[in-house]
Amino acid sequence: MKNVLSMCFAVAMTMMVVDLSAQIKTPAASPSAKVMQTVGLTDVTVEYSRPGKKGRDIFGGLVPYDEVWRLGANAATKITFSEDVVLGGKDVEAGAYAILAKPGKSNWTFMLYPYNSGNFGSYLQGGVEPITVMGEAGTMSGSETMIENFMISIDGMTSDGASIWFGWDNTFAALDLKVHTAKTVEKNIEQVMAGPHAGDYYNAASYYAAEGKNLEQALEWITKSVDMGNEKFWVLRQKSLIEAKLGKKADAIASAKKSLELAKKANNMDYIRMNEASIKEWSM
Repeated sequence: MKNVLSMCFAVAMTMMVVDLSAQIKTPAASPSAKVMQTVGLTDVTVEYSRPGKKGRDIFGGLVPYDEVWRLGANAATKITFSEDVVLGGKDVEAGAYAILAKPGKSNWTFMLYPYNSGNFGSYLQGGVEPITVMGEAGTMSGSETMIENFMISIDGMTSDGASIWFGWDNTFAALDLKVHTAKTVEKNIEQVMAGPHAGDYYNAASYYAAEGKNLEQALEWITKSVDMGNEKFWVLRQKSLIEAKLGKKADAIASAKKSLELAKKANNMDYIRMNEASIKEWSM
């Protein structure tokens, strides 16, 4: 019996130790960091880890020249662009990328892979051709300029570009970043000056109809939506309901019949049933 009790006690103590240890948090040797910067109208986000120099020789030592480096520690560094950009002279589509580098004495080679995990080694197994760009590198003189923890920053912002900086110890590298601000602004101007889209008129009309606001205005808006080519069965269904609420039953029936015809082509049974029921009701 004593042996059984001793065994149970030992198991319980082991579970307590495991449970307690699971709650202990310690500082990361290479703290994680996140850089977020808007360049022109493009959001650029970099997520990475910041290993320390700790008295070591970094480039040409801990980080060999001309060999692939994960640009930090722990996991692959992730860089995200909200819009298409030009990085180091190469077109890069909007999205998230794992960015690795080959540091050199006078320039660095950067490789961008579509991001799928923090396992930087997985990007070196082949199968996906990276976007390869070149960045300038150099060294800083004087002990006061030494960078203890690896850092990435975005600086030199203009309305259409910036520089992405990578620095550690007395070494730095920079990548030129260009954004399509003028193109984006022109597109926005064209959209605004062109006025609301058919979908905008439909959404506004649906809101007014649901809230019981100015149904004449709602009918005007949804008619514009249809006239602009938005002749969908759900749009015509909404138009018929607004017309019915305004007492325009003949118009409501005509709209419902068009909606019914399109719903049948789309094989949408819900709208077929609703339109048939409404046409029957409004025809009495």
